Amino acid sequence: MQLTERDREIIQLVHRYRFLRSPQIVTLIGGSSQQLLRRLQLLYHHGFLERPRSQIDYYHQGGSRHIVYGLGNKGAALLKRELGIAFSKIHWGEKNRSVGRIFLEHAILVSDVMVALELACRKNGHIRLLAEDQLSLPSESGGKRQPFNWKVNLNSRLKLGVIPDRVFALEFEDKDRKSNRAYFFLEADRSTMPVTRRNLSQTSFYRKLLAYEATWSQSIHRTRFGFHRFRVLTVTTSADRVKSLVTACSQMERGHGLFLFADRTVLEQPLDLFSPIWQTGREGETTSLLN
Repeated sequence: MQLTERDREIIQLVHRYRFLRSPQIVTLIGGSSQQLLRRLQLLYHHGFLERPRSQIDYYHQGGSRHIVYGLGNKGAALLKRELGIAFSKIHWGEKNRSVGRIFLEHAILVSDVMVALELACRKNGHIRLLAEDQLSLPSESGGKRQPFNWKVNLNSRLKLGVIPDRVFALEFEDKDRKSNRAYFFLEADRSTMPVTRRNLSQTSFYRKLLAYEATWSQSIHRTRFGFHRFRVLTVTTSADRVKSLVTACSQMERGHGLFLFADRTVLEQPLDLFSPIWQTGREGETTSLLN
């Protein structure tokens, strides 16, 4: 197979987002959808891309489903050879082919959010989306394989690990035409985790909120990442779930302004992502991503 520049662009996109549906790839790349779909099939059959086996479950449920693609072994080898992207010895093809259904559905929701943000930035024309690998970090964190993986102390007995689903920044000009960045930790919530539990030793979304609040109060975002401020962007499955999360957030003593919530229907209108549609941690209050 003779690789084209567009093939390379497809492989890079799939690596950046981890998993993408075929229509998302078509939208991000542009051009003839039929030609792109043929190239996707070729890239898959030649080992540059992979198709998770667990998506077969979707087809048994009836209806039309789009194929999901992940990075294959040859795609990883290409990115390492041509772009110097560091990969572990894990066989990416096997890893992406064998992911479970629950993991895949969560990863797809993450990709849905990030693709919607990318498209919204393109249409806006004045806002730039910066992915994790485009964020310059202090040398202490920048050299680590998973820099956005840290621990916080909730109290003298409980220490929690924090791993966002994705980290990104929006770069834009403020009202004085000065370059500014808004930093975000993304949480893609599929409503599988209880909102609250009887005690903090058990996993819950409320405990996750407390961990982010501790990140802010202990200034980890400044000392470890060099972020002047951050917000936690949660996209979940329904308006009812948003209400439950906001109610839990309102029980916190402080840090309510750190959190933004919305259900996944906001992703259907990408331009609206920069309007004040995001529910804050205070009930009845909404704001925009750039405020």
